[in-house]
Amino acid sequence: MRKVSFAEFGGPDVLRVIEAEEPRPGPGRIRVAVRAAGVNPVDWRIREGQKLSARPVELPSGVGLDAAGVVDEIGEGVEGVAVGDHVFGKGIDTYAEYAVLTAWAPMPEGLTFEEAAGYPSVTETALRVLRECEVRPGQTLLVSGASGGVGSAVLQIARDRGVTVIGTAGPANQDYLRGLGALATTYGEGWTERVRRLGRVDAALDLAGSGVIRDLVELTGDPRKVVSIADLGAPGLGVRFSGTAGSVPDALAEAAALVARGKLRIPVERTYPLTGAAAAHIDSRAGHARGRRVIVP
Repeated sequence: MRKVSFAEFGGPDVLRVIEAEEPRPGPGRIRVAVRAAGVNPVDWRIREGQKLSARPVELPSGVGLDAAGVVDEIGEGVEGVAVGDHVFGKGIDTYAEYAVLTAWAPMPEGLTFEEAAGYPSVTETALRVLRECEVRPGQTLLVSGASGGVGSAVLQIARDRGVTVIGTAGPANQDYLRGLGALATTYGEGWTERVRRLGRVDAALDLAGSGVIRDLVELTGDPRKVVSIADLGAPGLGVRFSGTAGSVPDALAEAAALVARGKLRIPVERTYPLTGAAAAHIDSRAGHARGRRVIVP
């Protein structure tokens, strides 16, 4: 089968499409014929060799954590899923024609494979950071870097919970944020004053790692009310860096329920072939997304 791999840490140019042996699912796992794989910032952070959590990387390594596809092999002890089922979830080396999933759920009705592949990591992350920043119904949440996949999920889930959301993004994404129910403003010079004019900030999320942690602490008045998923220096300012995933099956189930109720929809901004993985990483690193980017084998 074809898969994306890298034999050394480095820039996007280290990525190669290679012929590899098809993976086999061990106990408690399933294999899918991948129809689409989500592109996440953690993918290029791992490729660059950044030290992330406790996940060891052995070279050569595959790429990708999220996928949607068709079940074609089932590991020992797995129940509730059959060959031919359409599922989405998290797994190993998902930029490939076949991948093993470690957590999955039935694909929500009404979503394409490309759309579904964009949900696993971003919905788990969105649910986790909303829990960690302890924002409550009736309060206001500031989301810095709100137009990407995680931001898109956070805005919709928070609004469904009765939280007012202020989102920052580039000028081209202001209407997109408003369409998700957020009070929108641009980043850049004077952005904190623009936020203050929109209202009091009770909690804040840094989703872009653009050097705004001190500003977020000032706006909330309490570093314990700020959570970052992108700035590794956040703990030095008393801010929680959220990098450990919670329950992926629970997140997938909640995401599917939100989709079914019409409360969550994350658009696909662009798709790439396996040979376009380097371009996908370049675009992901540049930010400014409106929804998700996915690989289609």
